[in-house]
Amino acid sequence: MRVLLVEDDQMLGSAVVQALQDVSYAVDWVSDGVQASGALEQHDFELILLDLGLPNRDGLEVLRRLRASGDATPVLIITARDTVDDRIEGLDIGADDYLGKPFAVGELLARLRALGRRQGGAATSVLTNGLMSLELASKLARVDGVEYALSNREFALLQALMMRPGAVLSRTQLEQKIYGWGEEVESNAVAVIIHGLRRKLGADRIRNVRGLGWMVERNDARAGEERSR
Repeated sequence: MRVLLVEDDQMLGSAVVQALQDVSYAVDWVSDGVQASGALEQHDFELILLDLGLPNRDGLEVLRRLRASGDATPVLIITARDTVDDRIEGLDIGADDYLGKPFAVGELLARLRALGRRQGGAATSVLTNGLMSLELASKLARVDGVEYALSNREFALLQALMMRPGAVLSRTQLEQKIYGWGEEVESNAVAVIIHGLRRKLGADRIRNVRGLGWMVERNDARAGEERSR
């Protein structure tokens, strides 16, 4: 899952980037409001972490412009401005959640998982296509009752597919979801990760659509059974 971090505090920004990368997020980091607006105009993100007290353009103005453009990407405000009025203003402008500084990394990650679930239309921290499931907190995949531990890259790629079962994602789309700016990406990197996932989960769990990309099948009947348990 690709995240844009907008934070001008270098020490905090570095710590947040490392914490997110450690749990498989692809993170792009900018440190002022103008850079943030530019990044949002040029790239697609699935989550935004937005500070308010930014150089050049205030975070609330960044958020206001984002929502005015029709962009509904989930936004988690992280800021030292933590009065009730500040929270009300941010939420009314279009933020999805609000976290005051200082914050615990564990709470930040839990809030991001909640926003990711909401974006994917899931009520729990488990994604399922009816044939296999993926636990977002533990990064475990489950197939026929057997659990499989995944590497960070494997988890990020499988999560991207599991959030849209039945949809074909191209190599470029998958690269954008699992790699941040400046990360070197080998031409066969996605294929290598998928090969590893197939060895663990079964060759038929991820389907190659020749010339287009990869997908996980959707089995709504079994997905309904899993949710009802």
